[in-house]
Amino acid sequence: MKPAPFDYYAPTTIDEACRLLDEAGGGATVLAGGQTLMPLLNLRMSQPFILVDINNIGELKGIQRSGDCIKVGPITRQCEVLGSELLAQELPAMVRAVSHVGHYQTRNRGTVGGSISLGEPAAELPATAVALDATLELRSVRGSRELPAREFYIGPYMTALEPDELLTAIRFPAWPAQHLTLFRELAQRPGDFALAGVVGALALENGKISRAGLAWLAMGPTPIHARSAEELLLGKTLDEVDIEAVAEAAVGDTAPFDDIHASAEYRRTVGKRILIRALRETLQQREAA
Repeated sequence: MKPAPFDYYAPTTIDEACRLLDEAGGGATVLAGGQTLMPLLNLRMSQPFILVDINNIGELKGIQRSGDCIKVGPITRQCEVLGSELLAQELPAMVRAVSHVGHYQTRNRGTVGGSISLGEPAAELPATAVALDATLELRSVRGSRELPAREFYIGPYMTALEPDELLTAIRFPAWPAQHLTLFRELAQRPGDFALAGVVGALALENGKISRAGLAWLAMGPTPIHARSAEELLLGKTLDEVDIEAVAEAAVGDTAPFDDIHASAEYRRTVGKRILIRALRETLQQREAA
């Protein structure tokens, strides 16, 4: 099939893009990497009146340190994340997660902001943003606002992004040097969406866990913040961590459902097991170091 007719615009500034979104009155769709949008257009599952291509807006590109945060531009390609020395040093959990996104062909075009904005519950980047407590900068002709990623996701493919708003930056708070990372997912084939997965990071201070960030993918209608598990980890030494109890608490925060790929019970069982393995691997790596 071919897309339904639409008007195409390629603005070169954020202000111009926001103006186009405002004038469209909810009838516009933003094109970033297009890895999800283009198939939807071809199948006519998405039929915007206006397509706003933001790939020519230089302000939306790049990875840089900004104060005590790492700022990632929304049209930064996923392959750029994998090649970033800054992210490898400062946010290795993000790099690990992105290495499991789709295939290398799609990562060459897919963008960080596109994935985070879409909010696919089984995708790695939305869960990473939740786990690492990212802040999303949203802009429109009405002004700018910042929203924690943990408050951004409402339901399957439903976010707090208004029709006239554009995601203009993703800010990840810096993590201490030598912090621990964890990532594990189960998929039917490499590159497929996960049936269950977990991503996160742990920071130590004076031998105790001073900061924890954990989130699930494919374990509910949105990426899910594993808040209860974090609370059990904080203040513990690595020897004091009860991995089974942490995993049980983390699964308790999820809301998986049955679909053609797996049952909710399967996801709970597998989710607990992969978190146990991920935590064991992470703690063993620290002990070995």
